[in-house]
Amino acid sequence: MNKLKYLLVSGICLSSITIAHAQSYKNTYVREALVAENKYRNTQMVQEKPKSFAEARKVLPAPFWDGHSEEVQMYWDAWKLATKNICLPQKGSGFITSYISPAYNGNIFMWDDAFITMFCRYGERFFPFQKTLDNFYAKQHPDGFICREIRADGTDCFHRYDPVSTGPNILPWSEWLYFEQYGDLQRLNDVFPVLCAYYKWLKLNRTWRNGMYWSSGWGTGMDNMPRVSREYNNIFSNGHMIWLDASLQQIFMANILLKMGFYLERWQEIEEFEDEAALLTAYIDKNMWSEKEKFLFDQYADGSLNGTKGIYAYWAFQTEVLDSTRVSQMVSELNNPLTFKRPHGVPSLSASNKRYKKNGRYWQGGVWSPADYMVITGLLKQGYNAEAYQVARNHFDNVFAVYKKTGTFWEYYSPEEQEPGFMARKDFVGWTGLAPISILIENIFGIRSHVIEKSLTIDVHLLQQYGITKYPFGKENLLDIKVSARKSIDEKPQVTIKTNEPITLTLLWGKQKKSFELSKGQNKI
Repeated sequence: MNKLKYLLVSGICLSSITIAHAQSYKNTYVREALVAENKYRNTQMVQEKPKSFAEARKVLPAPFWDGHSEEVQMYWDAWKLATKNICLPQKGSGFITSYISPAYNGNIFMWDDAFITMFCRYGERFFPFQKTLDNFYAKQHPDGFICREIRADGTDCFHRYDPVSTGPNILPWSEWLYFEQYGDLQRLNDVFPVLCAYYKWLKLNRTWRNGMYWSSGWGTGMDNMPRVSREYNNIFSNGHMIWLDASLQQIFMANILLKMGFYLERWQEIEEFEDEAALLTAYIDKNMWSEKEKFLFDQYADGSLNGTKGIYAYWAFQTEVLDSTRVSQMVSELNNPLTFKRPHGVPSLSASNKRYKKNGRYWQGGVWSPADYMVITGLLKQGYNAEAYQVARNHFDNVFAVYKKTGTFWEYYSPEEQEPGFMARKDFVGWTGLAPISILIENIFGIRSHVIEKSLTIDVHLLQQYGITKYPFGKENLLDIKVSARKSIDEKPQVTIKTNEPITLTLLWGKQKKSFELSKGQNKI
């Protein structure tokens, strides 16, 4: 029996076959022209050894918050764990740069690392965390495919036609947040063709019926959420279903890529993305909304909706799929104790679902920082600032309570108790760094930057004095920000900002909003 036949008979995954047997496969690549522009595929490896956490603390943004020194310490402990997870690429792996590990199994994950870089962007002066994603770009296939999980030795974990091989498509979101923080046009120019090629691969290989998208439990990142019909496997099968989140993410990413294209004067090359976003939007609006439940759902092959009320539906808030009435109805569900308003929210699965578990049991009710971050940012995009703060504060406070009990961070959390989720991994920074870092800065402190517009937003909810020093606003400008204590939410905040270039400040408090033009130097408003 030859070796290939033995492997097939034994049931050994073909992805484990050595490169020596690559000729056993027929070449089915249809080359994507944009991949020829992918500079990462031919870049030489650079190993950048990180400095110590003591060195990191000298340059990282430094928050302060009167009466909340333990929460500030949680912020620093998250960075301390993050710096421990910086890895050097293995020789011969084809990885091209040092990177931050998801703290899971030694592999890199597209879903995890996209979210990890969203909080790590604040640490750019210490280590180039955004380059973590370069290792995925270096592994792009000739047709645009990028595997969602790649081993430390550089090998893909899945064949590209495996239903679990890739996704979710959120890499452009991470790159756009980085661009908004630093205004790095060179990086935007470099990643644009890579991201467009990957988008086009998904369009060609993950759509069916009428152009709508399909995925799988692993492909969406929400492994065991009960979504497909009973005869299919929740984790591995596409279930012959239209997957709501996969379709919404393509709308979201199409719009980001078009924005990138406008800045780079390349939007004409991807105008069809706009057409597809319109097609997806119209279909979801007409066919995937339940008027009875006032909610969005996946759609089975027979046209019926699956009835699984999950957090994945809130990707809609990152798009313009819903009108204002339907947005309001979905916001109401976040305040419904029978579904998503649990002691620790937002649970991944509605509490009304019979598969909901009080200990979370992964995506059967578990509370995950990246999913909450998606909901929070979506609420802000839809203009629900107070609700965004409510979700952010609830998640932050619960992560803090578990941190005080256990001294660390967890992969996910129970929706009912201030406890880690069932069998959750500890020291998970990892994407849980979003809570003590991004959510603290962007939502609890309300500091959000738009460097490309030279504008800064401070959305003030706290009454105590707080602020941050060495806040990165572009590559060169470090802001020192202080918001003074006040007596009520309706009292106008007194803000002091030191900047080395003129910027526009938008200040929000209570139901008030006011803009100020800040000059170089110290500004008091």
